[in-house]
Amino acid sequence: MKTMTTTALALLTGLSAPLAVFAAEPTLPAFDVANFANPKPNPYISLEVGSRQVMAGSGMDEGKPLTEVATQIVTGPGLMLMGVQTMQILDEAIKNGNLVERTFDYYANDNEGNLWYFGEDVTNYRYDANGVFTGTDSKSAWRSGVNGAVPGISIAANPVVGLSLFQEQAAADGAMDYFEVVAIDATVTGPGGTFDGVLKTFEGSKSEPDLREYKYYAKGVGFVRTEEELSEALDNPKMVTEVQP
Repeated sequence: MKTMTTTALALLTGLSAPLAVFAAEPTLPAFDVANFANPKPNPYISLEVGSRQVMAGSGMDEGKPLTEVATQIVTGPGLMLMGVQTMQILDEAIKNGNLVERTFDYYANDNEGNLWYFGEDVTNYRYDANGVFTGTDSKSAWRSGVNGAVPGISIAANPVVGLSLFQEQAAADGAMDYFEVVAIDATVTGPGGTFDGVLKTFEGSKSEPDLREYKYYAKGVGFVRTEEELSEALDNPKMVTEVQP
């Protein structure tokens, strides 16, 4: 396991340090089970059982209109992974009326309130060009402690611009997503209202170079906007979803 650099550690803990350049090389946070003895809530994402969020939006897929609805629900305690009791979030995505993904994500907060990502059990639902169901697969599923996979940080408790960390480190399973903090004071207006002091992150993947997304989080709310399938210039998203009232 790579350990966090001094600069990245300072960024994570809110200490003074030089800011990373946008699209900086992400680092892998050092994992220690002792850091989960007295977890604190993350300011952006709640792990309280019953917490629910709905995102909806529209876009284009190969020149055709596409609608998407994504629902996330904290269902309760999840798996014990690498000695840490996780919480389970059920994540379902529906596109053009068809269920395309049903995932159980496993998260845990550490003593500082950083939200760690420990893995996901994925069911992808496949359809032909006519929308007829053809089967399922588990592409991108992974668990910490299996096949060399280790957890990463999904959202830092005290993000600063330039902080770049791996969210997952599961090369054998093709899961190598990372984020970089772009802004911590953005304003987002949509169907769910207007949100200030919004955290904006860029998300990419070492295993999927074409994955380019912006995600927006409001304190006490969670996701308020996503911009998916960005161009190489990091604009013109093919899909935009927003939190619903």
